[in-house]
Amino acid sequence: MHRRRRPWRLLPHQNPAIATVRGAKIEKPPRMSRKKIVLVLAVLLAVALALHFGRGTGASGKAARAPAAVPVEVASATRGDVELSLKLVGRVEAWSTVSLRARVSGQLQSLSFTPGALVRKGSVLAQIDPRLLQAQLDQARGSVARDQALLQKAQADQRRYADMLARGFVSKADYDLYQANLAVARATLQSDRAAQELAQTQLDYACIVAPFDGIAGAPLAWPGAQISADSTDIVVLNQVEPVRVAFNIPEDSLPAVRAAQRQGALAVQVAVSGDRAAPLTGTLEFIDNAVDAATGTIVLKARFDNAGHRLTPGQFVQVVLPTTRLADAVSVPVHALQSSSGGNFVFVLGADGKVQQRYVTPGPTSAGRTVIDKGLQAGEQVVTEGQMLLVDGSAVAVRQAPRR
Repeated sequence: MHRRRRPWRLLPHQNPAIATVRGAKIEKPPRMSRKKIVLVLAVLLAVALALHFGRGTGASGKAARAPAAVPVEVASATRGDVELSLKLVGRVEAWSTVSLRARVSGQLQSLSFTPGALVRKGSVLAQIDPRLLQAQLDQARGSVARDQALLQKAQADQRRYADMLARGFVSKADYDLYQANLAVARATLQSDRAAQELAQTQLDYACIVAPFDGIAGAPLAWPGAQISADSTDIVVLNQVEPVRVAFNIPEDSLPAVRAAQRQGALAVQVAVSGDRAAPLTGTLEFIDNAVDAATGTIVLKARFDNAGHRLTPGQFVQVVLPTTRLADAVSVPVHALQSSSGGNFVFVLGADGKVQQRYVTPGPTSAGRTVIDKGLQAGEQVVTEGQMLLVDGSAVAVRQAPRR
């Protein structure tokens, strides 16, 4: 038989609604009525709405304030002729380079130049020991003096025997002998004079002079060295007034260069890295006769007077070669042009102090300016600095561009 379970009841000390304090029984307070609950909820809702609308009023107050103007720099779109040019890297070449050698053998006696310094045409650079050559010259001069004396005697004999022949005192054969002696004396004198001139020339070659104005390099031989004629280098001399600048252009740019050259002398500008002075201007004077098949480029050379010696042979320079002129084109500084997924655009400043984002069609760039083919008129103000903080319709404050 199953035993019947008695219903479960809480004991008085286990009933949460009843507590015993010193034997007194305290009952749980009665539940709040539905009316009071609704009233409390209504009060809480009113407070929440008041707080919400209070915050909204503050936010709307802040929104009512005008946003701060963005500081920007602007520039005007200009209309005029624009020179298109190629920017290249060139290398300076000496107008001529000469390795000076002695034309006579001997011991190098002295050097008379400062390495790296300018030397003038005709100035002495080196001296070969001239004593042996001087002795040879003196010997040749003695032979000439002797021959002159022998010639004078042969002339006297010829005149005397001519008179005797006329009188019949000598035979024609004797006269012919003295006539021949006179011819031999003249030939000997001429030969020895040539030998004297050769000796003088050899002595002159012992003094090595500059063939042109140029910059002397480091000595390649020093005093005391034995110099062999036409084989021992003494110093390298570079002519730097004028100089040439050689550079390569792509073959597809050659027609534009030739077309510009037909209009007259084509000016070329070069800038030296680290030199803050104005670029140097020269003239294109050489276009090679063949395109390099390996690189697809052709060599051009420009002439520069280089009076201030700002260009040094072997130096790399930045070359600007004008190719085409666009007439009556609208252009803006390159910094004004921006790009996005929608295309290229500029920020145009309006009369109300706000900017308009305007999409444009850009053309080629030259000398820090970009040609605008479509979308902009000359005289309009475009933003050149501060675009990162702008959107269409932003208010701006134009500031003065710093001087560069």
